[in-house]
Amino acid sequence: MAVFRSGLLVLTTPLASLAPRLAPILTSAARLVNHTLYVHLQPGMSLGGPAQPQSSLVQATFEVLDFITHLYAGADVHRHLDVRVLLTNIGAKSAFLPPLPSSVQNLAHPPEVVLTDFQTLDGSQYNPVKQQLERYATSCYSCCPQLASVLLYPDYGPGELPVESLDVPLPSTIRPASPVARSPKQPVRGYHRGAVGGTFDRLHNAHKVLLSVACILAQEQLVVGVADKDLLKSKLLPELLQPYAERVDHLSEFLVDIKPSLTFDIIPLLDPYGPAGSDPSLEFLVVSEETYRGGMAVNRFRLENDLEELALYQIQLLKDQSHKENEEDKVSSSSFRQRMLGTLLRPPYKRPELPAQLYVIGLTGISGSGKSSVAQRLKGLGAYVIDSDQLGHRAYAPGGPAYQPVVEAFGTVLCLCCPDILHKDGIINRKVLGSRVFGNKKQLKILTDIVWPVIAKLAREEMAQAMAEDRSLL
Repeated sequence: MAVFRSGLLVLTTPLASLAPRLAPILTSAARLVNHTLYVHLQPGMSLGGPAQPQSSLVQATFEVLDFITHLYAGADVHRHLDVRVLLTNIGAKSAFLPPLPSSVQNLAHPPEVVLTDFQTLDGSQYNPVKQQLERYATSCYSCCPQLASVLLYPDYGPGELPVESLDVPLPSTIRPASPVARSPKQPVRGYHRGAVGGTFDRLHNAHKVLLSVACILAQEQLVVGVADKDLLKSKLLPELLQPYAERVDHLSEFLVDIKPSLTFDIIPLLDPYGPAGSDPSLEFLVVSEETYRGGMAVNRFRLENDLEELALYQIQLLKDQSHKENEEDKVSSSSFRQRMLGTLLRPPYKRPELPAQLYVIGLTGISGSGKSSVAQRLKGLGAYVIDSDQLGHRAYAPGGPAYQPVVEAFGTVLCLCCPDILHKDGIINRKVLGSRVFGNKKQLKILTDIVWPVIAKLAREEMAQAMAEDRSLL
């Protein structure tokens, strides 16, 4: 079976019946597509009639928002897939709703295959239906010239369906900040302009839910704040965060793909309020369960500055079904960064100026950071380990290369305020020596000017010994 880099999944089953089938449908799609999977919702569309089907507006209800959340949550088990639910034909309730675009929408990764859940009567790969599907796909989106098509049914057939009723509504995942109870069929209100914010490191499916809801609510402009600088300091493993420009690039591509009719203003977030706290033209703010309190704080700040409150939409966190014991139970960039520990951030590159027969790795870090543990693992892999602390002890030892210069520089003082730096057996008292130099930059420089060159010389001698033993890793 051929595997494609990018694909378009056209879902035609009514949402209430589609939700229980979604997991096997996504599994079937994941066998055929290995990178980007676009999803187009057109519930109720038939591909079996004589007329060419046309894209029609899907009313944005809370059921639709819940389904999109459910889809992204289900797609999280297929982490090799970059899933993107296209929102061009999904519209919120609004008097200023723009018409559906008449031109073909360009996608960042033109689909090589179009898939559908549409069921033929006999479950076969019926050519007229596939031709209708291909024509429909190419009338809506930019696709590869040699577009393939696959009818997923009956690959996800009834045998894989759960036994519960297909009419059970999805759990509510979107909550507007209003005391009025919401119903699944209730239309979602549209706004001219709104905002959403986050770190958006390694854009994942929980981010995509947050962004998708914001894109459905906004009809003209969406302001997207991306955390930067001081707001990153409290993040887990901030050293592994993607650079701001890289996060913005990924974010921009995703947003333009899912709703190109919107104007996106992507700006750095440098304080907890951002533009949501000061922009009078904004009407709503999308937050997660974790950031809901921050949204409330934004509204208090706006009231203090004579601005109207924003309508808050709270999104439930996506659960990470495969999280490890030391990771958060939600889909989180922090967990992704933790999983990067112990992996290569980039492939090794050639350094012609280095000796071809020896590769030197330097281990640094504060006390308790794991230097000894890493050194032992490398030793177990065949590395020749040089312990700089041990070289320092050798340098200070009587008869060692740094012994006499240190004694001459710091002397033997026999008074209570400046005790002798030598023990009775002639060994340098490192504790006393330390008390002399730490806190005194001039004295510390005198000591390091003596000791560091000696340790470097001893290390080079050890390297020569490693080369003599034909070791390739040091």
